[in-house]
Amino acid sequence: MRIRLAGLLALATALSALTASGVSAASGVVGHLYVNDNTTGVNTVAGFDRHADGTLTPIPGSPFAVGGTGAGKATASQGSLQLSADGRYLLAVDTGSNEISVLRIKPDGSLQIAGDGPVSSNGLDPVSIAVSGSLVYVANADPVDPNYTGFTLNSGGHLRPIPGSTVSLPAGSQPGDVLFNGDGTKLVGARVATSLVDSFTVGSDGLLTAASGSPFPAQGAGPFGSEFSPTNPAQLFVSNAHDGPGNGTVSAFSVGTDGTLTSIGTSPFPDLQTAPCWVEISHDGHYLFAVNTAVSTVSRYSIAADGTLTLLGSTTLNNPTGRVPEDARLSPDSSTLWIVDAGANAVSGFSVDGGSLTELPSSPTPGPAGATPSGIVVT
Repeated sequence: MRIRLAGLLALATALSALTASGVSAASGVVGHLYVNDNTTGVNTVAGFDRHADGTLTPIPGSPFAVGGTGAGKATASQGSLQLSADGRYLLAVDTGSNEISVLRIKPDGSLQIAGDGPVSSNGLDPVSIAVSGSLVYVANADPVDPNYTGFTLNSGGHLRPIPGSTVSLPAGSQPGDVLFNGDGTKLVGARVATSLVDSFTVGSDGLLTAASGSPFPAQGAGPFGSEFSPTNPAQLFVSNAHDGPGNGTVSAFSVGTDGTLTSIGTSPFPDLQTAPCWVEISHDGHYLFAVNTAVSTVSRYSIAADGTLTLLGSTTLNNPTGRVPEDARLSPDSSTLWIVDAGANAVSGFSVDGGSLTELPSSPTPGPAGATPSGIVVT
């Protein structure tokens, strides 16, 4: 009798294990997603497990304190949360305390404050971060004394300021995005308020040299989101958000070896939507997605080899009222586009088929209470 009972228990245990395994396989974790919550008091980063079916579930312990202070409102910029080049750390702006936090990504996706804790951004109102190898630049959007300033990030997660790296901008410039090209030889920054684009070459010492003629006209009002082509470091795309209802555009530039920006084709290219603010490009360099914040749509473009854009159409978010879509990032395999919904404190997900988007059935996923989300990283 005892033998028979033991056998039944063993069978039940095996069946339970198989069932659990089946559930785990069906909803297996394929990566992670992180959002800068920009919360008042102690700032936090929300972390989610990404599952094979496209659903998101909070990582145990999320949201994770980062040490600095958020501003309690969405950040008008692209790139307020970035992944280090080696994938080991997240870098987050703490706008309320004028700091940058570095967070170690643990094997289970949870986060831990790294280094010595948050460091000064060497300015006021940090809004955007650029990363290339061990080199980091931050855009500080203070209305009186805006700047770009450089740091190094070492293998232990410590940020160290680079002496002499700060580039001051005219008062009222409102830098909204700073970014490196793929090989780290160029850095650009968009001045939202004055509709200009700064362009620099990057020296071996990490210091910047402005290109002849920089800053360049953005070709539209309110240059906002910017992306270099992931397959061609000499092609730059910038969204222009402030030309009014139905008049948004995306500019395309060729970047010379000296950092000079030259218009591609008939740039800027029409968006036919309102307020294209955030830009993301497929990892193969074939498609560009522009998030139209004011109307909760995403414009879709194909990118020709020479950088010319062709508008394919726009996709409207499901139940768009109050969503306020902002920063966007593709999954590493480009199969899913993830967008922060600042108005709804949520994250939207879209399946990607070439230049087509379809919102996932589980979208949007709510963020933690009290968050005013902005930047996003997908691993």
